Amino acid sequence: MRKLSFTAIINKINAFRFPAVDLVVGLENGGMVPAALVGYRLGKPVIFMSINYRDPENRPCHKKPVLLRPFRAPKGVKRVLIVDDVAVTGQTLALARKKFSSCHVSTFVLKGKADHVLFPAIKACVHWPWKG
Repeated sequence: MRKLSFTAIINKINAFRFPAVDLVVGLENGGMVPAALVGYRLGKPVIFMSINYRDPENRPCHKKPVLLRPFRAPKGVKRVLIVDDVAVTGQTLALARKKFSSCHVSTFVLKGKADHVLFPAIKACVHWPWKG
């Protein structure tokens, strides 16, 4: 398992060229810290969407991702960045994207498959510093 420090992550976020957005949406639970860091860097509001697919051991616990709480896209938002820590299949990001059908949506993950990936070369499991 690869360990990454907050410093390494923040340095990469600060150097990353993000798309122009109006809103950052973090996917609970793994995307909460990355979304907060990205929102702060961009100076944009951050909200959270509660979607569950995997258990704490990273095993799928549902046949497909499930929205755990009702969610409505805020009015007036045109460009959205959906943020998660890792995307393996892309199913969670796809479900979140559907909630913003009238917006231009980009996805961002620290590792895995998305429109924008902070650490594209990392293929191994990662121990994120906020996981304890």
